[in-house]
Amino acid sequence: MDNKTPLYQNQTKTENEILNPEIEALVNAYSQELLSPKKNYTPIHVDEIASKLAKFYEKIRKIIDWKDDNALRRGAIERVLKRIVFPKLNRISSLEAKKIAETVTMELIRGGHLPNDTIPKEKLSILSKAIEKYLYFLEYASGHFKPTEIKDKTNFNDLIMEIAACEIEEILANPIKEYSIITAAAESLNRRISILPAKAISPEEKRKQSYIAAARAIYGLDDKFLIYQLLKKQYQNWQQPSQEERAIIAQELPETFKKLDQEINQPIGKKFSLIAERVDTVFILLDDVLEMLKDQPKEITQTLKDKTKFTKLVSRAYEKRSQTLKTRLLHSAIFSTLSVFLSNWFTFFVVEVPLARLFYQGFSLTAAIVDFLVPAAVMFLLVIIIRPPKEDNFKKAISTTLSFVYQDEKQEQYQIQVDQKQFSFSKTIITIIYSLSAILSFAGIAYIFYIAKLPTTSIILDTFTIALTVFAAMAIKNKSKELSVDEHVNIQDFLLDAVTVPMAKVGSILARKWREYNLIATFFNFMIETPFALVLDFIQDWSEYIKEKRAELH
Repeated sequence: MDNKTPLYQNQTKTENEILNPEIEALVNAYSQELLSPKKNYTPIHVDEIASKLAKFYEKIRKIIDWKDDNALRRGAIERVLKRIVFPKLNRISSLEAKKIAETVTMELIRGGHLPNDTIPKEKLSILSKAIEKYLYFLEYASGHFKPTEIKDKTNFNDLIMEIAACEIEEILANPIKEYSIITAAAESLNRRISILPAKAISPEEKRKQSYIAAARAIYGLDDKFLIYQLLKKQYQNWQQPSQEERAIIAQELPETFKKLDQEINQPIGKKFSLIAERVDTVFILLDDVLEMLKDQPKEITQTLKDKTKFTKLVSRAYEKRSQTLKTRLLHSAIFSTLSVFLSNWFTFFVVEVPLARLFYQGFSLTAAIVDFLVPAAVMFLLVIIIRPPKEDNFKKAISTTLSFVYQDEKQEQYQIQVDQKQFSFSKTIITIIYSLSAILSFAGIAYIFYIAKLPTTSIILDTFTIALTVFAAMAIKNKSKELSVDEHVNIQDFLLDAVTVPMAKVGSILARKWREYNLIATFFNFMIETPFALVLDFIQDWSEYIKEKRAELH
């Protein structure tokens, strides 16, 4: 675009610029990792035929599990762990950490979550030690909870597996770039944000909330990832604890999990998130630039210190993301709509129809069509009205990025006002309006289903399905803002948000419950995935056998 050219063509300054300290630390960490000498290793190989089948299955799981892209690999790890471990929770000692490590790694490579012929076999020993630790925690938990605390024990076991998945992913994927970017963003925010009144929160809490906000805004990372990161900070030897330390950690974990969950969901965290979302574009583009330079590790520092070169690279990254934005949003919309449609199909045949018959109500053809099509139509309408960033956003994105990278650029500061607990008439009015908006939105949706003559039970279930759909559409809308800096809201967006945000809030709660009690996912885990994994193992062994026999031919 024409308006992009002057940003770097008019710059004649080529001497080295001084990087902000957070960016310099990021560049050094990433460069050192790329330049570190690579030891000889034996790569793990999986059969290509088995891999193609596994990748197809993973696409189906993406629809069923309804997870964000950043959580797909970790979700796959969780599935494998739960499939292996949960049937033997009463016999944890019979499980072999080494075998679990091999199975998890092989299935991740087959499913396309990790590259083939790249992961060293030597990493399996590190992985098995990590898994041993989590098996110990599970075994300890089996005697910690009372027989009446079934739900608490189940939630604890689930969380242990989810935290284990975080560490396994960290070991296998080694996301040094992403971790360094989160740290740089967090330190930048911490330096630029001031709290009013000054001593309302401690410096440690401010730094922690900056980190949480950065991780969520840039990569959309979830609570489980954040809890894992905070566990590493709380227990310095978390990854390699001694036997005594492991016993202490296991004893403290139930209460530690509760405390950390409260820390990452502090009310003030929302204010940090609002600031992080204004500048996340900077670090998204910086991630893209570092990815462009990964094959030239010796040039990374010098390239970033050359403002003209760096601006060209940022411009190219912006252009590429802008061009692919609509396609990526469309893919997200398709998978989200299919997930909602699948859940709607499940509730229709398993819940709605039996309930309608129970209460002597039936489904007409029109009612059934409305039941299926309205959620999909809502998703379609909410997605097609999403607009890409305006033309002038490009200059804002570049200038904001430069301000975070270089010391000689304008350093914008941010303030967070810590609310004192006191009555506010205006907030009370706003809360009432928000509540009324939610009630009217749900009432309007329910009325549409009512005039379509759906059974009463279906009206209730389908109204909640619409809330799930709106939540999914809002998540896609948020992804569309990845390039937006200081977004301006017009009257149409304001009115639409007034209607959809209350519904999306309810939808987010339902989505969490759907993931927690996803019966379709549970069915696939144990009734389909288990035999499917055995078939893939057989194909792998068969392929290896054929290769051996072929090698014998002379």
